Amino acid sequence: MNPFPKLLEGCLIDTKHVESAAIFVAKTGDVTFNLFKQVCPEQTQMLLDAFKHVNVTRQGGLDFRSKHYTCVRADKHFIYTKYEGHGLILVRTALYVIVATYSQSMYPSICVEAVEKLAEYLREKGN
Repeated sequence: MNPFPKLLEGCLIDTKHVESAAIFVAKTGDVTFNLFKQVCPEQTQMLLDAFKHVNVTRQGGLDFRSKHYTCVRADKHFIYTKYEGHGLILVRTALYVIVATYSQSMYPSICVEAVEKLAEYLREKGN
């Protein structure tokens, strides 16, 4: 049974400060679970590449779902971006990448904290 639907709902969406989220495999880009309407393979590969080229990500930001997000912070484990009050958060664990968005009516700090806690949980489980 896939544990990710309950994890995303319980840990992220239920905070009311995460608009949508997905988890995909860090090595292949295969989407494990997705609450976005659609995430195409090109988008997951672009998000994976953002971690491989952190300096480029910091300078150029990310394009995701027809929005250009400006990078606020990027390193080998975390990428935080924003676009006109909206945000895109990426967190990488050994096996997975968690992607989450927040909207203007949500608190970015709560979204970040929720995504980071989920990532910490996955790391503790060896994922």
